[in-house]
Amino acid sequence: MTPTAGRFIDPLSDFGFKHLFGSEPNKDILIDFLNQLFKGQKEIDDLILVQQNILEITKNQKDLF
Repeated sequence: MTPTAGRFIDPLSDFGFKHLFGSEPNKDILIDFLNQLFKGQKEIDDLILVQQNILEITKNQKDLF
């Protein structure tokens, strides 16, 4: 029997980073990650995740810029 490749999400990709750190069930992972980056200079106890997705710019929106 040959081994099959597992399914993993690359945390360095945009999708992987959002999936790992940007979902409510993984909020504790994000808080811990940020606290490790701050190295005790700041302490995050809680945060609110806001879902922001960049939508495709339509022709009318391009005219605004």
